[in-house]
Amino acid sequence: MNAADENTTMATRIAETIGERIISGALQPDAPLRQDHVAREFNSSHVPVREAFRQLEAQHLVVGVPRRGVRVAPLDANSVKEIAEMRAALEVVALRNAAPRLTSAHLAGIELALIEGDNAETLQEFEAANRAFHHALVASCAMPRLLASLDGLQLANSRLVFAMARHAGWRPRSNQDHRLILQALRMRNVDQACSLLARHIQTIERLTTPVS
Repeated sequence: MNAADENTTMATRIAETIGERIISGALQPDAPLRQDHVAREFNSSHVPVREAFRQLEAQHLVVGVPRRGVRVAPLDANSVKEIAEMRAALEVVALRNAAPRLTSAHLAGIELALIEGDNAETLQEFEAANRAFHHALVASCAMPRLLASLDGLQLANSRLVFAMARHAGWRPRSNQDHRLILQALRMRNVDQACSLLARHIQTIERLTTPVS
């Protein structure tokens, strides 16, 4: 492996580790992220750290603040509203393009993620299943740039879910919204599925404001 590949691999590892800390709440909103500290922790140069920060910024998990450096992205009411509105708009576009391509195998994959969410016994299991469900809904849209944006927004959304659970608690439950979306897709009622999806995503704003 050459130096460039090593830097890319290290950057991905750093981004994934720090991203998990941000999503879980181990790193709180507005916490500073120092290049030298991160490089020392991962025994790396500053090159992969800068790339990791760029990846995390693209995922809406960190922000670059003039004269303050890189910090964990805020979770205030404006951030929650932005995440919800962007997801509601973009995920519906993706679903409209994905729906005509959904095969019985795709629908089975969506249902599997739904069942895994229903059977989740921990918040971590539930949120992994939730991400899998939303990804399976739109994965066949054949719009890679849109999917990349949605992946980042979904991670930001996961942060909201974990933050909400820290304040309000969490218990295993069935996700009726997911079931209704899948039912509409099985009936090939794309308009209804998109309407249900938009409404479902926007509930996160009402449930998590305020999160701090």
